[in-house]
Amino acid sequence: MTDPAAALADPLEPVPVLVGRPGDQALTASLTAPVLGPTRKGWLLLISVLMLGVGFWTLSLVTTLVVGIGAWGNNIPVAWAFDITTFVWWIGIGHAGTLISAILLLFQQKWRTSINRFSEAMTLFAVAMAGVYPIIHLGRPWFFWWLMPYPSTNQIWPNFKSALPWDVFAISTYATVSFLFWFMGLIPDLATLRDTAPTRAKRIVYGIFAFGWRGSARHWQHYRIGYLLMAGLGTPLVVSVHTIVSFDFAISQLPGWHTTIFPPYFVAGAIFSGFAMVLTLLIPARRLLGLEQVVTMKHLDNMAKVVLATGLMVTYGYAMEHFMAWYGGNRYEAFAFLNRWTGPYAPIWYVQLFCNVLVPQIFWFPAMRRNLVVLFVASVLVNVGMWAERFVIIAVSLSRDFIPSSWAMYTPTWVDWGLLFGSMCTFGVLFLLFLRFLPVIPIAEVKELRRELDHHDAGAAGHGAAAEVGP
Repeated sequence: MTDPAAALADPLEPVPVLVGRPGDQALTASLTAPVLGPTRKGWLLLISVLMLGVGFWTLSLVTTLVVGIGAWGNNIPVAWAFDITTFVWWIGIGHAGTLISAILLLFQQKWRTSINRFSEAMTLFAVAMAGVYPIIHLGRPWFFWWLMPYPSTNQIWPNFKSALPWDVFAISTYATVSFLFWFMGLIPDLATLRDTAPTRAKRIVYGIFAFGWRGSARHWQHYRIGYLLMAGLGTPLVVSVHTIVSFDFAISQLPGWHTTIFPPYFVAGAIFSGFAMVLTLLIPARRLLGLEQVVTMKHLDNMAKVVLATGLMVTYGYAMEHFMAWYGGNRYEAFAFLNRWTGPYAPIWYVQLFCNVLVPQIFWFPAMRRNLVVLFVASVLVNVGMWAERFVIIAVSLSRDFIPSSWAMYTPTWVDWGLLFGSMCTFGVLFLLFLRFLPVIPIAEVKELRRELDHHDAGAAGHGAAAEVGP
C-alpha cells in the first residue's frame, strides 16, 4: 500500500520525522481541524456500532453483579480464566504509552513527538479496562474499598501477602502517574484550542482545562521541569507494574506458574503487545485524520523494530520456559508444558506461537516495516497471540495440575465473551471520543521539533558552505 506522504519526501533522503516542514499557522490549523471541525459521519457511524458492544458489556457486568461469578464458566480448578486473562492483556497493552512518552523523552528521541499523546491516551483507556476485572473478580465487588489500607474502627486491613492488593496498588499508581503525565502534556495544546475555538462555549471549556496557560517563559520553565520529573517517575513503572502482575503467578506452586523468568518475560510481552496496539490504532487514524505529514513512515518503521525486538525477547522467554521444565527434572512442570503442546487446548498454543513468534519475523525486512497493510495485519495478530498467551498461562495451566482426579475443562459462557469483546468496544468508544475532542498530536511539541530540525539543517548547511570555501 502506497503511503500518501511518500510523495512529499525526497526518495534520496532518509525517511523524515516531519514531512514538508509546515509553518506554525499551518500546523495549528491542520492539527486542530479534527477537534474544532464538523463531526464526520464515519465517526458517528463507528461510535454508534461500538455503543452496541458497550451495551453488551454493561449487560455482562450487571449479570455478574446480580448472579455472581457463577455466571462465568470458571470452575474448580480453573478459578481464573477469561477475567484474569483479559486483565493481564489490557494492563500489558497500557505499557507502550509510558515507554514512548517517558523513556523516549529521557533519551531525547525525536520520533516520539508525533505519537506520544496517542499512546498515552491508549494507556489510560487500557488501564481503565484492566482495572474493572480484579474488582468484579472479588465476588463481592461492592466491598472493593476493603483493599485500601485506610484507618478504620473495624481494623479491616488488606492482606499484603495476597497478590490482589499488589494489583490494586500497581494499577492505581500506574493510572495516576499516567493520567498526570498525559494531562500535563495536554495543557499547552488546550490553551491553543482555547485561543482558536470558533465558539464561546468551546473557548470556555478548553480555557478551564488549560489552567490559565499563557505560554510565558515562566510557564514553560515550570512545565519543562514538571514534565521531566513525571517522566522520571513514570519510567520505573514500566518495569514495576507488570512485574507485580507477574508475581500473581510466580509466587504460586502451580506448574507452569512457579518460575523466576516471569517478571522480565511479562514486561517484554507487555511492551510487545502495547506497541502492536499503538500500530493497530495509529494506522487507520493516521489515514482518516490526514496525519501523514506529522506521523511519517519513520515512526511506523521504528515501532515495527520495537515489536520485532520485544517479540524476540518473548520468543526467548518461551524457549527458556521449556528448557527449564526439561532441565529441572520436575515431572509436573514438564507435563504442564507438554500439555500445552498436546492437550485439549493445543490449538490456542499454536495460535500463540504463530502470532507471537513467526509473525514478527517479517519485520526483519524494511519493505514489510513500511507496508501499511502488513503493519496493520501483523499488529492485530500480535495482540491476538498475546491474549492467547495469557489464556494458555492462566486457564490451561489450571485445568490440569498435580492430581488427574481434579482436572476439569473450562468453557466460557456468553457473559465471559461479553466481558471480553464488550471491553474492546468500550475501549474503542473512549478512544474515538479522545480523537474527536482532544488534539491527538502534541501541537506544541511538533512546532518545537520543526524549529529544531530547521536549526539543525541551517547549521549543517553553514558547515557545508564553510567546508566548500575552505580555510
